[in-house]
Amino acid sequence: MPELRWNPLLDTWTMVATNRQHRPHLPKDWCPFCPGAGKNLPKSFDVFAYTNDFPVLSPRPEKIKLLNSTVEKNKKAYGKCEVILYSSKHDEHIYDLTESHLFKLLKLWQERYDVLSKDKKIKYIFEFENRGEEVGVTIPHPHGQLYAYSWIPAKIETELNNCKKYFTKNKSNLFDDLNKSEMAHKQRVIAENKDFIAYIPYFTDYPFGVFIVAKNNIQHFGEFADSELKSFGSILQQITKGFDKIFDRPFPYMMCIHQAPVNTKKYENCKDYFRFHVEFYTPLRAKDKIKWYAGSEMGAGAAANPLDVDECAAILRDLI
Repeated sequence: MPELRWNPLLDTWTMVATNRQHRPHLPKDWCPFCPGAGKNLPKSFDVFAYTNDFPVLSPRPEKIKLLNSTVEKNKKAYGKCEVILYSSKHDEHIYDLTESHLFKLLKLWQERYDVLSKDKKIKYIFEFENRGEEVGVTIPHPHGQLYAYSWIPAKIETELNNCKKYFTKNKSNLFDDLNKSEMAHKQRVIAENKDFIAYIPYFTDYPFGVFIVAKNNIQHFGEFADSELKSFGSILQQITKGFDKIFDRPFPYMMCIHQAPVNTKKYENCKDYFRFHVEFYTPLRAKDKIKWYAGSEMGAGAAANPLDVDECAAILRDLI
């Protein structure tokens, strides 16, 4: 039974979803995301969004036995989990999509953001894509996911708080300063266009951990003009296509879109200090070697990068 349980050590919520234990193992000759295959799918589509069959969060959460001691607190798992299908073709990837097709996908992300943000119980909308068996993907059909949370997840809140702290101290937006610093250094910049810049930050803990950062003061998908969506799509295709060339094999990653919270007074002025950006978490450190997030990283939160990011950036930049 899904529920949220309070973690008093980290001051955040853990999602408990025993229903996900019953997800089936899929036969290799069948895909639930191909047209007409799943119970929720039309017989034809370009892009499509639907409610996850095994959601962690729900707009109609099940009743639970509520606890409210000093150390044990829980609440209903309110929210929304959606699957975002990029294409009806089983073997396509983001960089294979035509410009018009990609624009439909970006507009779908924008549309789902606009719809879900109207629910005042929702505090954060998170679009992401897991790609590759190395990050647990069992269905290779091109797709991403969207989670709409009833709280602001801990990592996002940490970013927001540190950006606000930086603004208070330096009177400037941290992402503006990061962009300027990377453009001045040049060696870690991968790609750039009118509205976005992609680079591997000097501090990232993943060898090819690219950031795509808005140059303009965009906070979330709801603020994108159509021209900015197209710029974003273009650089997204450049990066993901380059990834597959690094080791001449499908490149696994977690693509995480970070944007401003919704329906939250605490961060209603985050336009001063935050910025829409994408973070890639890329587990390969060689063609057949994984950079594991192991004891120090997971247990202590003390990240370690096994490769030099300037060298990684040069490899990726040359490939695109």
